[in-house]
Amino acid sequence: MKEKIVMVLAPGFEEAEAVVTADVLRRLEFDLVLAGLNGLEAVGAHGIRLLADAQLKNLRAADFGAVVLPGGMPGAMNLRNSDELMEFTGAVYAAGGVAAAICAAPIALARFGLTAGKTITAYPGFEHYLEGNVPTGRPTERDGRIVTGKGPGAAFEFGGRIAEALGKRAAVAKLFTGMFVKG
Repeated sequence: MKEKIVMVLAPGFEEAEAVVTADVLRRLEFDLVLAGLNGLEAVGAHGIRLLADAQLKNLRAADFGAVVLPGGMPGAMNLRNSDELMEFTGAVYAAGGVAAAICAAPIALARFGLTAGKTITAYPGFEHYLEGNVPTGRPTERDGRIVTGKGPGAAFEFGGRIAEALGKRAAVAKLFTGMFVKG
């Protein structure tokens, strides 16, 4: 499986979920590209600005083995409403890649048709956007190549579950021991 991952930052993304997840994945030596949905500068839900590495519109889905979507509002709704992201994520997933979303962002995966019949978790209160899926309430879930997280406090575990889905279970355990993260 390709070890290149794209994390898509939409206006209003949850900063903690994006930064912690990105940090975990880069420490595990994945080639992680931060992609702005609407430009290179992305402003989070709490006013923190991040500079993306690229714009999503300039990337090729065929180059990636995973798509990661941080939540936050209105970030998750911006992700959900993007037809460009739906096409991109669908192409990565159809080619055998991983689709991951945390907090409110599983609403995007649901609209994209990727969560049907899958066990997922999400931030409470977004059930009406989940196309019939019922979140488990657990911090994270992994069902095949779909990885979901409940919210900011699950960001370390979420990053680890993505890495496990991409074949780095032992490396996750070692990293989390060194970072004092319960695994």
